[in-house]
Amino acid sequence: MNATLAGLLIYVVLITVVGLAIGRRVKGTGDFFVAGRALGPLLLFATLLAANIGAGSTVGAASLGYQNGLAAWWWVGSAGVGTLVLALWLGPRIWRVARDNSLLTVGDYLEYRYGPTVRAVIAILLWVGTLAILAAQLIAMAWILEVVAGVPPWLGALAGGAVMTVYFVAGGLLSSAWVNLVQLVVLVCGFLVAVPLAVHGAGGMSAVLDAARGVPGHLDFMSNGSSGWMYLMLLAPAFIVSPGILQKVFGARDVRTVRIGLGACAVALMLFALLPPALGMVARAVAPGLDNPETALPVILTQGLPAWVGLLGLAAVLSAEISSADAILFMLSTSLSRDLYKRFVNPAASDRQVLRVARGAAVAGGAGGVVLAILLPSVVDNLSIFYSLLGVSLFVPVVAGLYSRTPRSGEALAAAAAGVAVLLVARSSDGGGWMVPPAWGLLAAAVVYGLVFAVRAAMRGRASAV
Repeated sequence: MNATLAGLLIYVVLITVVGLAIGRRVKGTGDFFVAGRALGPLLLFATLLAANIGAGSTVGAASLGYQNGLAAWWWVGSAGVGTLVLALWLGPRIWRVARDNSLLTVGDYLEYRYGPTVRAVIAILLWVGTLAILAAQLIAMAWILEVVAGVPPWLGALAGGAVMTVYFVAGGLLSSAWVNLVQLVVLVCGFLVAVPLAVHGAGGMSAVLDAARGVPGHLDFMSNGSSGWMYLMLLAPAFIVSPGILQKVFGARDVRTVRIGLGACAVALMLFALLPPALGMVARAVAPGLDNPETALPVILTQGLPAWVGLLGLAAVLSAEISSADAILFMLSTSLSRDLYKRFVNPAASDRQVLRVARGAAVAGGAGGVVLAILLPSVVDNLSIFYSLLGVSLFVPVVAGLYSRTPRSGEALAAAAAGVAVLLVARSSDGGGWMVPPAWGLLAAAVVYGLVFAVRAAMRGRASAV
């Protein structure tokens, strides 16, 4: 066993122990789902940022930087824009609704505004997409272990899935929030140290820029290749209505915490968005012939850097993947246990029974993510599936439900169906001009919601006139 692998294993054991220790404080679903609504600004910021910086933000963004250069900033930067909109607009409003009506999940909110059918349909749909994003985190962990120790990708995905499942099952959001704080410190320190030293090891900034100039479009910020401002239409809506993010917001202790925690997370995301693409560009300068661009980040962290720096950087990346993976398990477990089991299968279930199902759902979700990681070994492709489904199915119902006085299930179901249908058509046609497929799906959802709402209003008007 080499020293780098041993160091990573020690770090994994440390965060698992922290998670298990905090998990002993969990007494019921209120602690497991929303941490007792007691998260302050620091813990909310830490758990949000750690959850949002995952496989796509590190391994995926570095891969895009390796292929497309500066335009890769938009992959994480767009998530920051969406989070800022949530902080200034939707977050405080939906937190008040959740507090006033004792809502624990986004499914609770959907039923409160639209009824049980919408809750069930959205929960099932998001389970499919959420498994894809979980697989992306596990794929990234597998690439790290393959580069560091030659571990087969399937075994790396299995090991990563086991670690994050163990500590999340112990304590849910309460464990995740404290483990995420540890992970965030390691993550920030790792990238802040690794980037300048990697640039220096590549011959300095001038050498990296010279290499970039030799690749067409690598210094174009707005758009190049598959990267650019068009990510705003894919990612920003998803980060405004993500169940994992909104349910963490439900755990805040007050509106001030929501604004500070989300606002600080948004700024941090937009700043962090520079670092992985920079490492990808450095990797392009020192290793221009990589067969798999998704190994760019672990390759640059294991070549040309002092051993301790590479270990810190790899621990930072591993932190990012594990913290995002536990946020995804959070969505899966709460959705199945409360939105489906408690609401439809066993309404009389006790708090203890719901908690048991939530933990079982986390185990099942972890296993499903491992299977998908083996079958679909691409980080960005898996993430695109999730973000697309999330935006087109959930954005319009969540936002409209906060502002419409008389929302009905017909509007929400029609909007979700139209959004998903148009998304699938746009993806299969591989076209759409300057608008990416999720943008067409989002537009269709908004139009159909408005049309159904208008038809219902007209019918009510005629009925009252008679």
